[in-house]
Amino acid sequence: MSHQETLTLYVSTFIQQLIHGGVTKAVISPGSRSTPLAYLLQDHPQIDCHVNVDERSAAFYALGMAKVSGRPVVLVCTSGTAAANYYPAVVEAHYARIPLLVLTADRPHELREVGAPQAINQIHLFGQHVKWFSDMAIPEDRDSVIQHVSRSAVKALAKAMDAPMGPVHLNFPFREPLSPVLGQWKTAQTQTPVSIMTGEKTISEKDAVRLSKQVNEAEKGMIIAGPTNDPHATQALLNLADKTGFPLLADPLSHLRSELYESNALIEGYDAFLKSDEIKKLLKPDFIIRFGAMPVSKPLLQFLSPLNDVPHLLVDQGTDWRDPLSSVTEYIDCDEKNISEAISSRADRDPAIAWLDLWKKINQTSIEEIERHTQNEKDEGAVIGRILRSLPANCHVMAGNSMPIRDLDTFWTRHAGPFTLWANRGANGIDGVVSAALGIAAETMEPVYLIIGDLSLFHDLNGLLVAKQHPVNLHIIVLNNNGGGIFSFLPQAAEPVHFETLFGTPPSLDFSHAAKLYSLFYQKLESIEDVEAGIEGLQNEKGVTITEILTDRNENVQVHRALWEKVKAAVSGVL
Repeated sequence: MSHQETLTLYVSTFIQQLIHGGVTKAVISPGSRSTPLAYLLQDHPQIDCHVNVDERSAAFYALGMAKVSGRPVVLVCTSGTAAANYYPAVVEAHYARIPLLVLTADRPHELREVGAPQAINQIHLFGQHVKWFSDMAIPEDRDSVIQHVSRSAVKALAKAMDAPMGPVHLNFPFREPLSPVLGQWKTAQTQTPVSIMTGEKTISEKDAVRLSKQVNEAEKGMIIAGPTNDPHATQALLNLADKTGFPLLADPLSHLRSELYESNALIEGYDAFLKSDEIKKLLKPDFIIRFGAMPVSKPLLQFLSPLNDVPHLLVDQGTDWRDPLSSVTEYIDCDEKNISEAISSRADRDPAIAWLDLWKKINQTSIEEIERHTQNEKDEGAVIGRILRSLPANCHVMAGNSMPIRDLDTFWTRHAGPFTLWANRGANGIDGVVSAALGIAAETMEPVYLIIGDLSLFHDLNGLLVAKQHPVNLHIIVLNNNGGGIFSFLPQAAEPVHFETLFGTPPSLDFSHAAKLYSLFYQKLESIEDVEAGIEGLQNEKGVTITEILTDRNENVQVHRALWEKVKAAVSGVL
């Protein structure tokens, strides 16, 4: 075979095995050394390729696509610092358990560490933030090498999808010339595809009986549903709460908040009422079952922190043991749906009606106070509350980190309609949020809304370019408080000297110019009374839009704290 034919067979075999394993999406960052991968992915009729010229944006874009689909997305770049720009998204994918197949092109071994251009050390570039790394063989047409590249594709998929899911990294050294033979993708089909079989994780009958006995004996149990990648466990968790009479605290990223009208056991106002020490004492449980990652709510975290004498079960696939409080007394590596059904089927107890009624009474009082706040105040929390009430049912919402996700936690009550919430809560960074939202929009036909702060939007303005090549419908709602609003809630704010320079960091940006740069629809909502009509009007707009809402950082802190005091007083008044 000629070099070009060998290169084509080698790369095509790898791609065909990925397709056999269910891969259909690829995000490509253009570059010379990655030509064989890019050309043959783009040339294959079964791969939907998206080109994103900014590597950092491309990686978060792929991450957003994988969030929605739950399937690995291929990510391709050339050699050198291009691959290093994938690092933030790879870290996020690792901690958020999102499957990515990161394929980096590289110089052949003889051109490494000898001063060749665009050549860096890419061996284990992402360290322990990937589940598996392979420095691939130089393309050859020998059967053993072709079998190796095929098996490497199988292993990469298996590693990425094995619970807990995550990114893998394969580094491909290519010699010049780099152009493969196009239109020859069928040549790889002569290779026998390798199948992957997986099963659900479950527990033994003995352990199911033992755990059910603990549940049956608990008088004041509680269930916490944290962020999870498994929407299929929703009904099983609702059934578990109904069978036990335990309150079910639903994190906004748990896929359960959309079920607030379906279950009396769901509690959503805890972020507001657990700020009261009096209420925390009253609601102390004697048994806790937590599912998934630690919830967003800091008051809930502080509520759980001192409960070292309370049995605390964590159901979470894998052995990463997401337990920052070190309070868990038993780790259960099991599918959430399976264990919920196993316990529910063995539940033999009278539901704890009085205990649940207490939680419901406190919750209802709290969300009524939150609703009054939304209707009467003008801070960012009230703005978010009004936004949520203006969204179309069953849309997707991406939340920026810092204040947006926290305000969504507080103000997403049963007064808002159902929607699916997403956020980059693996590493909780503010980088790449726009690109991740664009990736989500590329994977769904439902409308997508991004609620984001001004600094986070600034961090990822480059990401908007991809929408020119791959049009999507994404409505960006930027809460512009001219700086880092969350720092105003932290102790640093009590030291005004240097605060604005180091923490407030006001960028003083007018995002109408960004909209003009990318030819996007733009509107500025001047007052809170304009919010509902402005957000509802977006349903008539196609493509990417920017809605800018100006808020005040200092006022925001004061009004938030006033709400917490009102919730505390209202709950105390009804107990």
